[in-house]
Amino acid sequence: MMPENATAELPTLKRTLSVTVENKFGVLARIATLFAARGFNIDSLAVGETEDPHVSRMTIVASGSETVLEQVEKQLNKLIDVIQVQSFEKLPHIERDLSLIKVKASESTKSKILQIVETYKARVADTAPDSLLI
Repeated sequence: MMPENATAELPTLKRTLSVTVENKFGVLARIATLFAARGFNIDSLAVGETEDPHVSRMTIVASGSETVLEQVEKQLNKLIDVIQVQSFEKLPHIERDLSLIKVKASESTKSKILQIVETYKARVADTAPDSLLI
């Protein structure tokens, strides 16, 4: 049993949202303001134009309790420039992280490094005489 003055913390969840918006000046600022004004946290944000130059897609990773994340979706749907909000919570999807790593490499160690790169299905983005960008 919990003491009267103790508060039960809700589990913090992460949710990935795909938000389709009109590609207009200020939309990103309005969405960021929505999050900031309500105390919601954005863990990650990526924005890019879609095949239609009038539409952009925002991929937002937000964290919070289940209630907070549901509120985020509802608030996003209320914005005028938002076309659609889709949560990946129950949809099959793949999540990946991206990092660029510069590794010091001599001619004698490059082959060993390339084997490791291949093992982890990474790619060499650039080479220099004394390093690799993986």
